[in-house]
Amino acid sequence: MSAVANSPCAPAWGQARRVLLLRLDGLGDVLMSTPAMAAVRESLPQARLTLLASPAGASLAPHLPWLDQVLSYEAPWVKPATAAPDRPVGEADEALLQRLRQERFDAAIIFSTCTQSALPAALMCRLAGIPLRLAHARENSYGLLSHRLAEPDALRPTMRHEVQRQLDLVASVGLHTADPGLRFTLRPADVRRVAAQLAAAGLAPGRPYVLVHPGASAPSRRYPPEAFAAAARGLAGGEDASGQGAPALVACAGPGEAGLLQRLCAALPHPPLLLPGTQSLGELAALIAGARLLIANNSGPVHLAAALGTPVVTLYALTNPQHTPWRVSARVLSHEVPCRDCLQSVCPEGHQRCLTGVPPEAVAGAARELLAEAAP
Repeated sequence: MSAVANSPCAPAWGQARRVLLLRLDGLGDVLMSTPAMAAVRESLPQARLTLLASPAGASLAPHLPWLDQVLSYEAPWVKPATAAPDRPVGEADEALLQRLRQERFDAAIIFSTCTQSALPAALMCRLAGIPLRLAHARENSYGLLSHRLAEPDALRPTMRHEVQRQLDLVASVGLHTADPGLRFTLRPADVRRVAAQLAAAGLAPGRPYVLVHPGASAPSRRYPPEAFAAAARGLAGGEDASGQGAPALVACAGPGEAGLLQRLCAALPHPPLLLPGTQSLGELAALIAGARLLIANNSGPVHLAAALGTPVVTLYALTNPQHTPWRVSARVLSHEVPCRDCLQSVCPEGHQRCLTGVPPEAVAGAARELLAEAAP
């Protein structure tokens, strides 16, 4: 537990009524910040909370109903998920700054990893006239932050988990939550649509299924689809621990990842069940929530599984040590390499041995263990 976990709410923060929460990187990063955001909501129940997120992070808006507003912004100091559209330099930045000034926020909390600087966002918040500004900072922030939590983390296997890091940040000004779990609200309409799609794809009523998701935004975090297929073959046949037939195999992938699904299907003797088209975020979440188990790379779906309580086997590339599944039954599989913690989107060594060194038999074994643990 953090040393500041039981501190009272700092007086100035206790008076804040309009609070800006900034998380400007990926969808999974926003999910891992939801416990800290919930701490703000629980500690300041009268406050209006606005999340400023990347376009990917802002897609969570319908599933975080306890936030009052979500704004989207492609920050130039954060690596974009896709190539940024052509626009005059500063145009979107000035528009956002004007919007923040109009909102007249009392406080801003900047969530970032230890390898990101919070100071560009802090400068933006200062220019917007936000008096209280909180963030982790390694360097001296001088007047950019009103409340600075010294940056203790460095890339190493023993560093704090990303969720704990953000909980410690808000706890430093006395903001706490009774539940440190990830937050994500399923919509009933998404659940109904996915149930209908699964039935149309051939899933028998009541039959459990294992979901395989071979995608990831960074190539360095993708276990080969053929290896996913080999692991799936190791799960096929026989009975599960409840005495029922083996779970059906369902596969999905994200936008632009149809090629990964094709390679997965080509390597299997019998094709998995595929849902038509690309799932919306809500439908993907419903698909994960209904699965007995998710097998995936270290990516957004793994954090959705953690938020929804679905057991997960994750093929965890050793590019960053702090993003493992949070508070959910999980097996985290990787192969130790001297080049770990590289933070690279493409393996600089060209071998991806931190992933390819994991045998499919180990993936299948981990999946069988979790299925047995979760059996009714």
